[in-house]
Amino acid sequence: MQKPNIGVPLRRLEGAEKVTGRTRYAGDLSLPGMLHARLVLSPYAHARIVHIPKEGLGVPGTQVVTAEDLPPSPEDAHAPLLAREETCFCGQPVAVVLAESEAAAEDAAEMLRARILYEELPAALDPLEAMRPGSPIVRPRRRGETGETQAHATIDVQETGGPEAPNITAHVHFSRGDVTVGFAEADVVREETFRTPIVHQSYLEPHAAIASYDPFTGVLTLWASVQGQFYVRSEVSRRLGLPQTKVRVIPMPVGGAFGAKILHLEPLVAALALVTRRPVRLVLSRMEEFLAGTPAPQAVITGKVGARRDGTLVALQARLVFDSGAEPGTPLNVAALLLGGYYRFPHLEIEGFEVLTHKAPVGAYRGPGAVQATFAIESLVDAVARALDLDPVEFRLRNIVQEGDPMPNGKPWPRIGLRECLEALRNHVLWQERRKEPHQGYGLAIGGWPGGIEPASACVRANPDGTFHVLVGAVDLTGTATAFAQIAAEVLGVPVEQIQVITGDTDQSPYAGMSAGSKTLYTVGAAVKQAAEEARRQLLTVASDQLEAAIEDLEIVDGHVQVKGVPGKALPISHFAKLTMQFGAKYPPIFGRGESSITRQSPGFAAHLAKVEVDPETGRVRVLEYLAVQDVGRAINPAEVQGQIHGGVAQGIGWALLEEVRYDSQGTLLTTTFSDYAIPKAADVPQIHTVLVEVPSPFGPFGAKGVGEPPVIPVAAAICNAIADAVGVRVTTLPVTPERLHQALESSGKSP
Repeated sequence: MQKPNIGVPLRRLEGAEKVTGRTRYAGDLSLPGMLHARLVLSPYAHARIVHIPKEGLGVPGTQVVTAEDLPPSPEDAHAPLLAREETCFCGQPVAVVLAESEAAAEDAAEMLRARILYEELPAALDPLEAMRPGSPIVRPRRRGETGETQAHATIDVQETGGPEAPNITAHVHFSRGDVTVGFAEADVVREETFRTPIVHQSYLEPHAAIASYDPFTGVLTLWASVQGQFYVRSEVSRRLGLPQTKVRVIPMPVGGAFGAKILHLEPLVAALALVTRRPVRLVLSRMEEFLAGTPAPQAVITGKVGARRDGTLVALQARLVFDSGAEPGTPLNVAALLLGGYYRFPHLEIEGFEVLTHKAPVGAYRGPGAVQATFAIESLVDAVARALDLDPVEFRLRNIVQEGDPMPNGKPWPRIGLRECLEALRNHVLWQERRKEPHQGYGLAIGGWPGGIEPASACVRANPDGTFHVLVGAVDLTGTATAFAQIAAEVLGVPVEQIQVITGDTDQSPYAGMSAGSKTLYTVGAAVKQAAEEARRQLLTVASDQLEAAIEDLEIVDGHVQVKGVPGKALPISHFAKLTMQFGAKYPPIFGRGESSITRQSPGFAAHLAKVEVDPETGRVRVLEYLAVQDVGRAINPAEVQGQIHGGVAQGIGWALLEEVRYDSQGTLLTTTFSDYAIPKAADVPQIHTVLVEVPSPFGPFGAKGVGEPPVIPVAAAICNAIADAVGVRVTTLPVTPERLHQALESSGKSP
C-alpha cells in the first residue's frame, strides 16, 4: 500500500544546506571585473539638491553616478532610481559610488556624503496634516496601489480626485444600510481612534543584487534576492527600455522577505551595469535597510461600533488613513475590506485615504493592511462585548460572517472556516480551564486574509533512474518547494525523496507569480498537481503497453507500476522511464505540463487567544501562553504550517509590544539599528499552541489554502484585549510599550 505524502510532517528539503552554511545567497556571489556599489542617502526629509561633486574624492578608481547618468524612469514608475533635483525622504538614494573594492566604495561614499550641498525644504511628516490644503506637496499626483500590493490580495482600486488634497493618492468608500439608523437602534456604542506605527520587516538577509550586461548579445542578467523573478524582469525591462527577452533574472535563495523583497534595488543595479558595461554588486548595510527600506505603513483608524443589548451588532462606521511615505502603494483597500468584513453589520460606512508624506515609501509586510484593520475592529468588538457583559467567544460566534454573507464591497464570502476556528478555540483547554491570577488576562481576536490569485504553470519530468524533476518559477520562501515535492510524490505514487524541485530563472522556468499573499501553494501547487497527473498518465500509457494491461487496471505503489491485485507483476518506474529516453525509443519522453488560472480566492481565517501578565508598577507586559487556531484548508506539510504559525505569532508580538520605526520632528530617522529598533527575542515568545482546522478549498491542491498571512493578523488585537482584561485599561496605540501602558494606567487612575 502506498504511504501517504500529503498531511505528513516533513523537514524542508533545502533545510540542511541552510543550517550548515552551504547555501549561497546573492551577497556571496562575485563576478570577474565586478564593481562594488555604495549608496549615498539624503540626510533630509525634503530638500533641494544644490550640487553633487563627482571629482576629487581622493579615492583612486571610483566613479560617482547620479540621476543624470541613468536612463530616465517612465512617468508611472513606482519610485525614481535616484533622486533628481529634490529628495523626498530621509534615506532616499541621491548618488551611487562605484569602486574596485567594497572598502574603497565605502570610503568614497563617506567623503561624498559630506560634500553634497542641499537646501532643506518644508516637509509633510504627519499623514493627517499632509491631507490638509496648503501642506507641502510630496510628489505629483499618481495612482494608488501598486502591483506589489495587488500581488498579495486582488482588490479593486478606487482613485480620488480634486486639487484640494494634493497628497491623497487613493480613496476607498464602502457603505450599506444607514449608519445613522443603525446607531439609533444600538444600546451600546463604542468609538476609539487607533494608531499603528511604521514597522520594519527585519529580515535577516539585507537586500542584495548583482547585474551584468553583455553588450554583444544585449542581455542583462540579474542575480537577486527577490520574491518573484518575473515581476522583477517586467519592471526592469519597463524602466530601462529593454525587451523582456533581453532581461534574465536569476532568483537567489532568500534569507527572509515577508513582502519587502518584491522590487527594490534591482532596477538601479541593472541601470548601473548598463552604464558601466561591467558587473555591479550592491548589498545594503543594516542602517541602509532602515533608512531606504520599504516598511509597513503607519495607520490612523477611527472606528465606531454599535450593538443591541441582546448581543447583535448593528452598525459600523470607520475612517482609515494610511501613511504611504513618499510613494503611493499602501494596502488601504485590503484594510478597509477586512475591517468591515469579519462581522454581519446591516449598517456600515467605511472611508479610507492613502496619504503621501516625506518618509520612506512603504511596502508589503505579512498580511499587509490586515494587522492594522484587525487591531481596530477586534478592539472595538471586544469592548462592546465587555460593555454588554457577554462571553467574547459567543458574542463573536453570534455575529461573524459565513459563506454567502456580503463583504463591504457587496461580493459574497465564499466558504470560510471562521466559525470552525472559533468553535475549536472555545473547546480548547486553554480557554475551558482559564484561571486568572492578579494582573493576568485573556484576550481573543479573529483575523482573516482574502487570499491572492495569479496564473501559474509547472512541469514534471521523469528521469531514467525513476526520479522526477519538478520545474517551477516560484521562489521558495517558506517551504513551498517541499510541499510541491509532496504533491508530486502523492500523485506519482513515489516516495518524496524521489522528487527534486527546481526553481528556474526567467529564461528557463514556466511562469509563476510572486511568492506573496499566501497564494504560492494555492496557485503553483495546483499547476504542479496537474503536471504530475499528466506525467502519471504518460507513464501509465507506456506501462500499459509493456505490461499488456489496461491503464485503469494499473497502479503505482512505492515507485513501482503494477497490475492491481497482482503485486508480483510489477516493474520499477525507472524501467519504463528508460524506454522513453534511449536510441530508437518508440515512446516519447515522460514530460507533464500543468497550468492553473484560478479566478476565485480561498480566504484563510484564524482565531487567537493570548494570556498575558501586566506589571502595573512598570507597565511591562509579558505574554504567558498563546493559542492559534487556523483554517488551513488541507495541511500538505503540517510541520511547515505550524512553523508558519509560530513565526507569525512571534512577529505579531513585535507589532503589539515592541516594534516602531521612529522619526524626529524634522523627519530624520531615529531607529537605524537593532539597538534602536526592538524585535522579539526568544524570551519574549511564549509557548504557542496550534490547532489546524481543515475546511478544504475547492480550488487548491488537495484542498490546501495559503497559510502564511493569517497567523500574524490577530496577534496585536488579542494581546491588547488580554491587557484590557488584566488591568481594565484599553491601549489604542501600538506598540504597547511599558511607558505607554504605565501612562494609560496613571491616566485611568488604575496604577498602584
